[in-house]
Amino acid sequence: MKLYNKKNSQENRRKLRKKMTPAEIALWTMLQKKQLDGVRFLRQYSIGAYIVDFYSPKYHLAVELDGEYHFDEQRIQYDKKRTAFLNEKGIRVLRFENFEVFDYPQRTLDEIRRFLYSNENPENLLLY
Repeated sequence: MKLYNKKNSQENRRKLRKKMTPAEIALWTMLQKKQLDGVRFLRQYSIGAYIVDFYSPKYHLAVELDGEYHFDEQRIQYDKKRTAFLNEKGIRVLRFENFEVFDYPQRTLDEIRRFLYSNENPENLLLY
């Protein structure tokens, strides 16, 4: 069974790429074209039934940006379930609040870099 970029999620991935949030656009401009240490990131990449904001296949690291709607109890539970699924597949999930990309862009990139090259699992790490 195919796990990555399933055909049935292709249209949804395209829609998400066309409607990226300002924070996603800002982070993508810093990650695209292997700008961060030559590491390839993909945007709006599907893994199983989920679509992650950014993903490095080589390092098995997903980077997620969280806006306001990620902080209600229902969404928090959904995100925990999603992260658990990704962790079971060997994918680490690093989360940032949207404002961090704008207010602390270098710190955001430094944290991504740190987790690219470490074995740490950031699943429970709050960076904000």
